[in-house]
Amino acid sequence: MPTFTALTHIAGRAPAEALAEACEDLSPEPVGSGVFEIEDGSDRWEVGVYFLERPDEIALALLAAAYQAEPFVISELPEVDWVAHVRRELSPVEAGRFFVHGSHDSDRIPEGVEALCIEAAMAFGTGHHGTTKGCLEALDRLAHEGYQPSRIADIGCGTAVLAMGAARIWPVTVLASDIDRIAVDTASANVIANGLDGRVICIEAVGFDHPTLEEAAPFDLVLANILKQPLIDLSPDMARSVKPGGKIILSGILTDQGPEVIDAYRNAGFSLDRRDDLGEWVTLTMTRG
Repeated sequence: MPTFTALTHIAGRAPAEALAEACEDLSPEPVGSGVFEIEDGSDRWEVGVYFLERPDEIALALLAAAYQAEPFVISELPEVDWVAHVRRELSPVEAGRFFVHGSHDSDRIPEGVEALCIEAAMAFGTGHHGTTKGCLEALDRLAHEGYQPSRIADIGCGTAVLAMGAARIWPVTVLASDIDRIAVDTASANVIANGLDGRVICIEAVGFDHPTLEEAAPFDLVLANILKQPLIDLSPDMARSVKPGGKIILSGILTDQGPEVIDAYRNAGFSLDRRDDLGEWVTLTMTRG
């Protein structure tokens, strides 16, 4: 069955979300839509709408004009088994002591590594993205330096790959939270698949706003691989939730966004231990004063 996409760009998050919502009333009805920020500092957003039959081009043109968006570009996608494609393209990733792989590569695990299985269907958070790999390498480095946290949280955990990595290094229970219910369910399934049930607790929460997180604070180590602005917005809560001398590992940050995030966290009482660039992404390790 063919799939059609209709993509446009628009200034501002609120107009983008309003346009995506308006598209839900189209006929033929879309099977899904998404709103994504273009991370170049322009405050431009991409709106993508997906259909199982060719969309009404006139209706889309009218909506684009009404919301002052660029004209929609409509494309027909070829029929592809995306999971099989990802399995072919995504080879296992080594990040420090960690070996992140799909179940189809379980027979390729080297000796002496910490293996973490993340399915190919869950590509974001598999370790291939520079932000995830950077955070895993930062975790590995902290352990080699002798850091011994007893309370750890992974905020915006996604697949929970970072939380699981921390649980493999240190004999503690790690709290992993995400704002999205589907992400929490995915994380919980990954935790069980990796034999870490009871060692990583997955909860739905916005930032640190959850009784379990509030009761466990202050933390010795917090991982937060999200995006620049949510990280900046989180900095005051991060300062309240991390104990003096505690560490944080931050990513989801483009290299040119690094100084802005560093400044926000310095203003919140953190000092920069090191900055690590991996491609276009940066990972920050900081200590609360």
